[in-house]
Amino acid sequence: MAAPFPADRTAVVTGVGAPRGIGRVVARRLAREGWHLALLDVRADGVDEIAEELRPVTGVAGITADITSPVEVAAAFERVDAVLPPVVGLVNLAGTACPTPLLDLTLQEWDASWAVNATGSMLTTQQAARRMAEVGVGRIVNTSSITALDGGGTFSKTAYAASKAAVVGLTKGSARELGPLGITANVLLPGPVDTDIMGGALTDERKAGMAAGIPVGRVGQPEDIAALVAFLLQEESGYVNGASLQVDGGKLIH
Repeated sequence: MAAPFPADRTAVVTGVGAPRGIGRVVARRLAREGWHLALLDVRADGVDEIAEELRPVTGVAGITADITSPVEVAAAFERVDAVLPPVVGLVNLAGTACPTPLLDLTLQEWDASWAVNATGSMLTTQQAARRMAEVGVGRIVNTSSITALDGGGTFSKTAYAASKAAVVGLTKGSARELGPLGITANVLLPGPVDTDIMGGALTDERKAGMAAGIPVGRVGQPEDIAALVAFLLQEESGYVNGASLQVDGGKLIH
């Protein structure tokens, strides 16, 4: 049985650098819900900006780190240990798109997709889970994509789909191995969300075109993702483990 949540606890959130990204919305939501936050991104200016915004609300550390580097990830978590309460939550939101078609895909593009989307999630999961095991409880939320199931479209094709499918496997393996330690791991599969990873700000026309194939009649917003992340990080969500949760308005129903 998992230990109770510590009163003071930290969630590590990756991918907070983009002003219009999901990471910042998630960070704001978790700050409101009482989490201390370790915010990681490779973009120093983006990390500093969101960390400064949230500092009056909660304990926060903005850390510039390349999550594809084992050395930098380890150093980031060591800094978290030094300045914030125990790590109980991890939200992996850092990702990179790849719109190159398979027949034109270079090995460099393939490797870059896997390094950020899959390897980066594995490295942060390792570091976080080691700390959660010491506390006796933890919540890990990874981010895949509906592309992992349908193969992609305009903005993300085979390399992205394959690397995001790997995140699903990573999460299920983590859930099985870490569950006995009091740690849950779940993965989100968002559909189209109005962020910069979609190729820049979506025009109304592009939104309407995408929404035409979605039963709820709209593209997603970062707040849709943040709400589910907040639920999965709750102490009360401890029986949700190894789940793949589509957040796509019904775009892919199977």
